[in-house]
Amino acid sequence: MAKTTLTHTPVFYMLSSTLSLSVTGLLTKYLSESFDVTTLAFLRFALPAFLIFSILLFTKIRRPNVAMAKLLVVRALCIGACQLCFIYALNKLSLVESVVLFGTGPIFIAVLEKVIFNIKLHRSTIVALLMTFIGVVMLANNGSGFVIKPELLVGLLAGFFNAGSQLSLYKASKTEMSGLETNAWTFGIASLILLPMVMFSHWPSPQSIFNDNAVNTGVLLALAIMALLIINTQVSRHKAYSTADSNSQLAPLIYSNLAFTALWQFLAFDVDFSYTQLLGLMLIVMTSVITTVLPSQKVIISHKEKSSFAG
Repeated sequence: MAKTTLTHTPVFYMLSSTLSLSVTGLLTKYLSESFDVTTLAFLRFALPAFLIFSILLFTKIRRPNVAMAKLLVVRALCIGACQLCFIYALNKLSLVESVVLFGTGPIFIAVLEKVIFNIKLHRSTIVALLMTFIGVVMLANNGSGFVIKPELLVGLLAGFFNAGSQLSLYKASKTEMSGLETNAWTFGIASLILLPMVMFSHWPSPQSIFNDNAVNTGVLLALAIMALLIINTQVSRHKAYSTADSNSQLAPLIYSNLAFTALWQFLAFDVDFSYTQLLGLMLIVMTSVITTVLPSQKVIISHKEKSSFAG
């Protein structure tokens, strides 16, 4: 009985993470009507950072060393750029389209590993990039013809910067700092990076938060829930990886975020896709899933071969 609970623990944490991530996207779509892109991106980092630092005050806050600080700055720059691109895409595209493009991160991880660490770029990655590009072109077809949509490329950039964030997060996870500490410093640095942009951009109209001199509780409640969900996304993901036997156990579950998002799209938004656009979405999703799952399966086969040889 205990063994079953242990087996399902990482699955539960990963589903908790992806569910929180999907609801965060839904709330961001709602809040984008009240805030401009830079302000909303700033709030997505500043509010969780404030909450996490408040929690750490009761335990212990460790300052990162020089090497760790550089790593955190790189990750903060990546997630800052990622959120700016993602929120911009949300303003222009549907929720599902934005999340699908955001989910192309695993494909770009292989590209960044080639550029930064000179790791061999496999032929399968090149094919995946080509299939993703075809999927994006198909998304540009609104049923009556192809329309140039810069927001599709911006959505892809969100996936690219998400890949940079994941690579730096992987390195950061190998240090002594806890997941809460890492995210507190990352979110704090990201909000400081975005602050000058917010100061020089247009702040939202006071009417968006205050209505007839009364606080718009809906907006404030959405901001509070979003901050808590962002923290839960990161903490649950950290716990999922720390309790899993291998990454392959969780890799397929990452894309449960798409299933949850499709549900919110169906319930909250009335958006029609052409058959070509649906095929484009499916092509991008399948490519991203295969890119994520296949490397994990290769690792499993390699381990089995080694075990068989040792036996």
